[in-house]
Amino acid sequence: MTKKGQSTNTTVHRITAADDTPQTKKRPKAKNQPTPKTTKRTNQRRLNPLAAIGDYFRGAWAELKLVRWPNRAATWSMTLAVLVFTLIFAIIVLLLDAGFNWAFEQILK
Repeated sequence: MTKKGQSTNTTVHRITAADDTPQTKKRPKAKNQPTPKTTKRTNQRRLNPLAAIGDYFRGAWAELKLVRWPNRAATWSMTLAVLVFTLIFAIIVLLLDAGFNWAFEQILK
């Protein structure tokens, strides 16, 4: 606080917001880019639904070969974990159901 007769030497600076981030320029596309070549056979395979189904199953089989399957012990431990968690949550739901049922019966009496 200032006393009467004293002045303050306070300077106010106004700051304006500006975007100073450098702008990246997009490269123009090359005019002579190679286009993907389609052969007559690939167009025929796309039109043939049986070939498309065969391609799907071949691709699915290739993906299944890439999967790292768990061994028997890991499978049983994961199965046991699922069963235990299912049992725990079933008990929680049953207890909540019984509690709410009791509470509504008390309210209605």
